[in-house]
Amino acid sequence: MELINNSYPEEFILLGFADRPWLEVPLFIILLITYPMAMMGNIAIILVSKLDPRLHSPMYFFLTNLSFLDMCYTTSIVPQMLFNLGSSKKTISYMWCAVQLYFFHIMGGTECLLLALMSFDRYMAICKPLHYTLVMNQHACILLASTVWLSGMTYAVSEATVTLQLPLCGQNTLDHLVCEIPVLIKTACGKKGANELTLSVVCIFMLAVPLCLILASYACIGYAVFKIKSSEGRKKAFGTCSSHLIVVFLFYGPAISMYLQPPSSISRDQPKFMALFYGVVTPTLNPFIYTLRNKDVKGALGSLVRSIFTSK
Repeated sequence: MELINNSYPEEFILLGFADRPWLEVPLFIILLITYPMAMMGNIAIILVSKLDPRLHSPMYFFLTNLSFLDMCYTTSIVPQMLFNLGSSKKTISYMWCAVQLYFFHIMGGTECLLLALMSFDRYMAICKPLHYTLVMNQHACILLASTVWLSGMTYAVSEATVTLQLPLCGQNTLDHLVCEIPVLIKTACGKKGANELTLSVVCIFMLAVPLCLILASYACIGYAVFKIKSSEGRKKAFGTCSSHLIVVFLFYGPAISMYLQPPSSISRDQPKFMALFYGVVTPTLNPFIYTLRNKDVKGALGSLVRSIFTSK
């Protein structure tokens, strides 16, 4: 194969589940079903949050951001997965691999911080209700969301750029379904201890610190909820917060198991299943989790569907 600068290949071969070919057809069918579901579910949440005046609040503003992010997140990898699983040609160009690397990690880094921001919003709403409207005003929400997106981009661009500088020594085979930083570091040749250390340190700030803030917020929220005298108030607070906590654990669990260990110690199949989980399963489940456990969203969706059929 002709190489670029004697180190970077023109394309990568994504091995995926080449050692388990019987998995490819079921995975292809699952992705073909879940991808449209994820897109439709997240589009529905964005639409009802924008169209229903009852949902014009900071919580649903951040939920709209999460839905848009999940749509971009799953779109950055699923079409490539479908192409590779559905054809005998399991390659990705070096340029597209780099693009995927940036987009995938921008969305992942941003989601880490956005989930922490959403827990702060719930903390303010439940524990500091008198200050909530003052602190979480429209200007503050836009500023906080912009900061989260900018931080996610900064993390991804810096970490992905450094990873792409690693010499590959002509190696063009990635034992993965997509281009992801830990797998590229593991594939690289030469000294890469500094890259592994940098990734671990950065991921402590992007994963461990936000998770600790989320858990601290919910410890305070739990204490405040038990002090609410109205059973209806407790039920509503628990319903909203439990949805968010389920999403947090679905996302952070696989991400921590993947990124808070040295890439050299990652097992062969771990990156594939983890990428499927936080890149496909979580974005698909999020709309259902927020809808099924939230009366406001269910009511707004019902109103939207009724208005569509009435107009017809």
